[in-house]
Amino acid sequence: MIEGMDRTPLTRDFFDRPVLEVAPDLLGRTLVRATPEGPIELRLTEVEAYAGEIDPGSHAFRGRTARNSVMFGPPGHAYVYFTYGMWHCLNLVCGPEGRASGVLLRAGDIQVGAELTRERRASARNDKELAKGPARLATALGIDRALNGTDAIAHPGAQLSVLHGTPPPGDQVCNGPRTGVGGDGATHPWRFWIDGDPTVSPYRAHVPRRRAT
Repeated sequence: MIEGMDRTPLTRDFFDRPVLEVAPDLLGRTLVRATPEGPIELRLTEVEAYAGEIDPGSHAFRGRTARNSVMFGPPGHAYVYFTYGMWHCLNLVCGPEGRASGVLLRAGDIQVGAELTRERRASARNDKELAKGPARLATALGIDRALNGTDAIAHPGAQLSVLHGTPPPGDQVCNGPRTGVGGDGATHPWRFWIDGDPTVSPYRAHVPRRRAT
């Protein structure tokens, strides 16, 4: 745990803002995951913003569906999706209720509960790789679709919550294109990360998948 870390929980008002304000402001915050085995705490080091119906890269670009309904609010809830038939990814919903937007949690540094995450991430070569990438982060924290829609604002019995943590200085916040996003949303510089942090995942451009012949 970082010495002097502010353990004040973030309120719903923090998330009830435009996604491009919330996303970089999540860097350095502490995500707390309560599990039956004990708590896990992770300092967020990399995120991506997705702006709903105005963003071709967003799951909500074409409107509300059963899959993406959580993205339409209220803010401060978890949106969990399953991808490529094997991985879960964790997002935090933000913006006013009724307008879909969310922040994908891409990477973080495990501060508490590393021994619990090592069991789930046995392939990690070191602790900096435990949550280096969105699927690894979700796996390390034991995130699955059962947590979709969970309120991540601190409350008794909360499975997820976010503390004030230790935000980095502004000159350490970088941004660039989102990883793996193609089409009209490919160039949006809506990925944010802490410069030089070893837990940040490498950038990968979108590679179109070819259909089998």
